[in-house]
Amino acid sequence: MSNPASPPAVDVLDERPGLTFPPGFLWGAATAAYQIEGAAAVDGRTPSIWDTFSHTEGRVLSGHTGDVACDHYHRLGDDVALMAELALKSYRFSVSWSRVQPGGTGAANPGGLDFYRRLVDELLANGIEPWLTLYHWDLPQPLEDAGGWPARDTAARFADYTTLVADALGDRVRYWTTLNEPWCSAFLGYGSGVHAPGRTNGADAVRAGHHLMLGHGLAVQALRAARPAAEVGVTVNLYPVDPASDSPADSDAARRIDGLANRFFLDPLLRGSYPEDLVADLSTVTDFEHVRDGDLATISTPLDLVGVNYYSRHVVAAPVEGVEADPAPSCWPGSEDVRFVTRGVPVTDMGWEIDAPGLTETLRRVNGYTDLPLYVTENGSAFVDSVVDGQVDDVDRLAYFDAHLRAAHEAIDAGVPLRGYFAWSLMDNFEWAWGYTKRFGMIHVDYDSQVRTPKSSAKWYASVIRRNGLAAQ
Repeated sequence: MSNPASPPAVDVLDERPGLTFPPGFLWGAATAAYQIEGAAAVDGRTPSIWDTFSHTEGRVLSGHTGDVACDHYHRLGDDVALMAELALKSYRFSVSWSRVQPGGTGAANPGGLDFYRRLVDELLANGIEPWLTLYHWDLPQPLEDAGGWPARDTAARFADYTTLVADALGDRVRYWTTLNEPWCSAFLGYGSGVHAPGRTNGADAVRAGHHLMLGHGLAVQALRAARPAAEVGVTVNLYPVDPASDSPADSDAARRIDGLANRFFLDPLLRGSYPEDLVADLSTVTDFEHVRDGDLATISTPLDLVGVNYYSRHVVAAPVEGVEADPAPSCWPGSEDVRFVTRGVPVTDMGWEIDAPGLTETLRRVNGYTDLPLYVTENGSAFVDSVVDGQVDDVDRLAYFDAHLRAAHEAIDAGVPLRGYFAWSLMDNFEWAWGYTKRFGMIHVDYDSQVRTPKSSAKWYASVIRRNGLAAQ
């Protein structure tokens, strides 16, 4: 379904007063290593869990893999030149752990680090601030074979890897994100199994979530030791969660899903504790014996910023009495019978409901936890795009960005210390279990020829950056 909102003109000539963002607002775009780099076995890189997962029959739509992806590894210079053309002030990218540290332990791989050195140098030469994410879901396969994120030792290995990257790049990289969306890594990777490594055990998912956050805390400490001037944060994907009605049962369903989706991470990271009601909800899944003394203090090591990824809202309802829960593996352990309700509003090609006000709500909620600077580290939409006469007129995506940037500005007006916004994604790429069938990019990628074509949304976004704001509606 298309978004019916009328988008603003691509070429912003309207000089009427619009919405201006604060001076120094950091405008960027984001990608992830496995989704764009390709070069899966080049210069010493070894398999990650996503290499294994995508090469396992039936795991990824149409058997697609990230072996080539957008071939960014070999097109680094051209891609950074495109970023400069779009006036980006910052570029958020992730480092492939198995490219830098094959096997997940031991010495750094010089060839892998050299790629990221070249990338950082090219960005800086073009006046673009590098924003480095240490982990965007691509655990080295040998660490998964040793137990993966449900195993405590993986957190320690992550801290070791962090030190290698900090030593190599920390003199030129100011902004660091430890983890991207640990909910996805834990609950999609180890709960429902729809993401790598494809395991389906609720207790493992909960342990994975805890050890991801423990690894985050250890990584923050490693960064502080190696690069005291670094600005360090974490990125969490958050959703407003509403009950489908005002009934107590639906309200309790919303409380449960909010606990798993949001408070499972926000409370340990920013308050140093797990919510008591969440622990009770999970009592049939785990006894939390994996949480050791000192863990929560490490997890809540002070940060410099918080990244928020926002895409949609959840609306949920209580289980129907007498109807058993879907027996399929679930990413909602202990709450498998909660029903997710659709509202008949416009959706993206992913089927995600478009709800721009939810971004304002989410940012205000995080600001209730902390007065740290906030950044929208991902926000975007997939739609079906076509190249016509060398152009991609993606009016739905453009309207999506416009609405969500207005929602971000509303949060700023409400006092939220929002300091930047990263569009997802810079370019079309490997969309995880959907392969190459979903396009989120502002730049269209022809995967056969690797030709890049900036879409209307990219040209519009460049105009927003240049004026540091939005045209009047």
